[in-house]
Amino acid sequence: MPLHKIIHITETTTAYFWHITEDVTSLFRAVSLKDTSLFRLEGMKSEEHQRGFLAVRMLLQHLGYTDYDLTYDEAGKPHLSDEKNISISHSHEFSCICISDELMGIDLEKLKEKTLKIAPRFMNIKHLANLSKEQQLQKATVVWGIKEAIFKIKNEKGISFPNHIFEDEFDLSDATCAAELKFNKQIEKFNIHFYSVEDYIFVCAIPN
Repeated sequence: MPLHKIIHITETTTAYFWHITEDVTSLFRAVSLKDTSLFRLEGMKSEEHQRGFLAVRMLLQHLGYTDYDLTYDEAGKPHLSDEKNISISHSHEFSCICISDELMGIDLEKLKEKTLKIAPRFMNIKHLANLSKEQQLQKATVVWGIKEAIFKIKNEKGISFPNHIFEDEFDLSDATCAAELKFNKQIEKFNIHFYSVEDYIFVCAIPN
């Protein structure tokens, strides 16, 4: 059930993880939702998405916020009423929020074979050379998370994972790396932090 893990990424950036063991009804009864959130929740066909959505609100309540403190802009990016930066991700049995004084983006992904199968579509597979199958899966998932996290920060139409977002060489043991977004004749650099959380990979990207 409740708060599962806290990761202090930098002095001003912290991620919080909720292990979702509750059913939709239990979560719904535990949170207070504004009308727009109720409307979104009712429109979700998947119970997994409903539970993930509600678990995010549980995390907010744990930190002293409520659903009323969370808004979304026209691009779908979340914002907090106290103007701290927030990024949100959920995958299967976990929801995660990251709160920071800095701009950042996060992604949480469950380790699954499909990610490795489609790796040639989104990354340079030379990064997977000389690794065991398990290490290849972990690294491909980190790379996918890097691209998702950077995309959440920029959120611009036309950004392509394989054509515009590039990660430097890294080892899984490093837990950090660098990445670049090359788009619209500009190059933007990011510091990347990545972690294993149970059988998931968590990635946080922070503009450099």
